[in-house]
Parts: sequence; C-alpha cells; structure tokens
Amino acid sequence: MKKPEFLDFSQERIRVLHFTWIAFFITFYVWFNMAPMATTMLNSLDWLTPEHIKILAICNVALTIPARIIVGALIDKYGPRVVFSGLLIIMAAPAIFFAFGNSFIQMVIARLLLGSIGAGFVIGIKMVSNWFPPKMIGRAEGLYAGWGNFGSAWAAMTLPWFALTVFKDWFNLGEDSWRYALALNGLVSLVYGFMYYFLVKDSPDNEKNNAPKGKAEPMTVTSYGDLIQYLIWSFPLVGAMGALAWRIGKIEIDGEVLIPEQGLYIIYSILGLLYIGHVIKTLQVNLPYLKKGVPEHEKYSWGSVAALNSTYFANFGAELAIVSMLPMFFETTFSTLVGANNQPIMTATLAGLIASSFAFVNLFARPLGGFLSDTMKNRKLTMIIYMVGIAVGFFLMGFIGKQGPIESNGISQLIPTFNGLWWLVVAVIITVLCSMFVQGAEGATFAIIPMINKKMTGQIAGMAGAYGNVGAVVYLIIYSLVETNTFFFIASAGAAFSTLYCLFFLKEPEGSFADEH
Repeated sequence: MKKPEFLDFSQERIRVLHFTWIAFFITFYVWFNMAPMATTMLNSLDWLTPEHIKILAICNVALTIPARIIVGALIDKYGPRVVFSGLLIIMAAPAIFFAFGNSFIQMVIARLLLGSIGAGFVIGIKMVSNWFPPKMIGRAEGLYAGWGNFGSAWAAMTLPWFALTVFKDWFNLGEDSWRYALALNGLVSLVYGFMYYFLVKDSPDNEKNNAPKGKAEPMTVTSYGDLIQYLIWSFPLVGAMGALAWRIGKIEIDGEVLIPEQGLYIIYSILGLLYIGHVIKTLQVNLPYLKKGVPEHEKYSWGSVAALNSTYFANFGAELAIVSMLPMFFETTFSTLVGANNQPIMTATLAGLIASSFAFVNLFARPLGGFLSDTMKNRKLTMIIYMVGIAVGFFLMGFIGKQGPIESNGISQLIPTFNGLWWLVVAVIITVLCSMFVQGAEGATFAIIPMINKKMTGQIAGMAGAYGNVGAVVYLIIYSLVETNTFFFIASAGAAFSTLYCLFFLKEPEGSFADEH
C-alpha cells in the first residue's frame, strides 16, 4: 500500500516540509504565549491591569509588520535556512526577558521585540515553494501553515497547565509560576533554532534562491499603474505603526501618559521619513526598469498582490487579534456559568482550551484551503467563497455575548446571550466553524502567492504577511476602543470588503496547475 504523499519521509522534500512547519509551530507557540496567561498574570501582579493586557496584545503584533518586510527581502538574499534559524535563536532573548519583566515598560519593550518572531511565517513559505511544484503548492503550503499556526492553540492548551500544575503545584514556585512557563517557550525556540540549521537545506539543488544577489531592493513592478498601487499599498505598513504609537501614547502610568505629545510627533516624523525613503528607493529601482520596457514573460498583476494583501488583512489579521483576546473573552463572558455543585465552570484552563479551538482547526482547515485551491481548478473562486464564509462567521460571533447590566464602577460586562451550558456549546461551534473559513482562506491566499512571480515570492509573501499584522494592529486597536460585539461586526465588514476587492482585482494566475517547478 502506497504511503500518503506527505508521510513519505524517504523523500527529502517531505522531511524539509515537516522540519519547517515545526519551526513555524514554535514561532507561534512563543508569539502567543501571553493570551492564555493573561488572567493568571493579572492575579499575580497587582500593578497590571486589563488595559495593560490589551496594549501588550497590540505591541505583540506591531513590529511584525516591518519584520516581515525585512525578512522577506533577507530570504531572497540569504536563503530561508539561515534566516529561520537566526530568527528562532535571536527571539529567545525577548521571550525570556518578558517572562521575568517587573514593570509595564519592560514588558512593552519585550513584547514589541518578540513580535518580530511572527516574521517566521514568510520564511517557510519561501522554503516550501523551493521544494514543491505548482500543482502541489497549495497543499504543501497549507500543511506547513496550518500545522505551524497550531502553535498558538498548543500554547493556549498547555501553558496554563504548565504554569498552574507543573510549576506552581509540583515545583512550588508560587505566584511566579507563569514566568517559568513563559521562559520555557524561549528555551524551546533557542534549541530548535540551532537544530533547524543542520536539518534542512535551501532547495533541492541547494541554491539559496533564484533572485539576483546584492542589496535587498523594493519590489519591481511591471507598469506605471502598478507602481502607483505599490506606493499606495505601502503606506498602511507605516501608518499602522503610527496608529500603534497613538494608542500606546494614550496609556497613563502614575498620571503620566506613556508617550508625551512631543514624542508622538517625533515618531510620526520618523515614520514619515521612512515612507518617503521607501518611495524614493522604489522610484529609483522601478522607473529605469519601466523605461527600458518590461519583457512580456516578466509581467505580473500587482492588482493580485493588492487583493491578497486585503485577504490576509481580513483573515490572518483578524485571527491574530482574536487569538490574543479569545481566552479572556470566554472566561469573562461565561464567568457566571456554574455547575451542579454551584462551582464556576469557566476556569482559566478551560477558557484556554475552548479558545484554542479557534486555532486548533488549523491542523486541517488551512491545508484544506490549499487543497481546495489546488483541486477546484479556480483559485480565485475558492478565495472568494472562503472570504464570504469569514464575513458570515464573524457576524455570528458578535451574538455570542450581550451587554449585561451596568455595575457599580459604571462598566457593563458581557454576559451570555442565552443562559445555560447549551449556549456555551453553541458558542464553541460558531467559533470553530468561523475558524475553519478563516484558516482555509489563509491557505487559499498562500496557494496563490507563489504563483504571482516566482522570483519575488519572498517579497510578495513578506508584504502580504505584513498586511496580516497591519490587520492585527488595526483590529486590536479597535478591540481596545469598542465593545466586543462591535469588534466582531467590524471584523465581518472587513472580510466583506476584501471579498469585493478580490472579485474585481484578483486575477487567476497562469500556469498554477503545472506538473513541474
């Protein structure tokens, strides 16, 4: 009996695929280690507030935006093996620094730096595209991303247990037990970073890439209209950083804002100069190229890049935001739910397990998205169907809870829309079904990206990946400003907009079902 393709470890490409999704898994295991520990941290640290947790969640995804752009260029220059190994090793430091942080400022700095580990995703996209032919790319990228994304679910499922059972009960480490659980994350990243370097090579012929060597450059476009699009779509990558600075600047510590007004103006000025520098460099690279005339075989649709930026904003961006808030959402919304012995049913561990259901389906939903993109013979239609499903799913999640009565502090907490354990079961079902569309859409997105322009896969994946983090920053800022129900409805509207954008601007890639590389 023939082995399933992706379990045939006698093939080097299959071994590389599995070693690479494990590397990606570890990045998510480390990246989202705070969400399941949030309530435990609040109980342990008397100076930490729920507002601080929301700001740390935003910081957690902020620097991933520039990191994915930078890493995308570095992959095309140095190859994915070196870049992935280096990222895992370097990011162990802020992971451990955050675990033992004793002030909000320390935690903000550590969380900002640690957000760079989210750039690991685009590295594996390039590695997998080096090893698999177009007709298999959707399934291979889907398996890589889906099993890798499961790292956030694994963190939600296991970290509360490590903190509260292993380190607190077994090793008697007291209220600081959560710190050792998070530090364990960093050590895992450090060890596997060294292992990955020796386990894989960049491509079957061991060439790092097909891109020209030299300095990392902006993307090249193939028409003046595409050049304008590129410059317009580049602006939100710095704009999201400005929005983050504005949101953090509003936080007060001991009556003083975290970033004074003059500091904000300095940050805005630096970001503005960075964007101007990017525009100048992009024009220097592209104008001579366009003036020469672009050969027909080098042309590609930048509208497709923009459309996939929008899909990743709406699916992966929303996912990052939701996995950052979902454990606390379930724990607080269903806090009044009690069992037969009149004891609360919803604990931090149970909330983590339930919230992990959103990321758990990554194991099969994202590979399924890639598989359907490969087999439906119409990658654009597959993408649009998934985005419609996301819009409906987030809309339904907006009805899981409702505003309760206003308490003595003037704040209204969420309560379940309906009473009883049955509604918790329904809420979990809605969450899982919505997640299947979210992760399937991510698989469908990256089943198309390697087809747009093989030579610039790293940069295109880097930009789309960065837009995922732009989405996460935008959605988390919105989450910190509005009611949770409204947050889900806005996420639904974002997916609906992306659906329309794909309908008009996404083009079916040529040769995307070929048998050879």
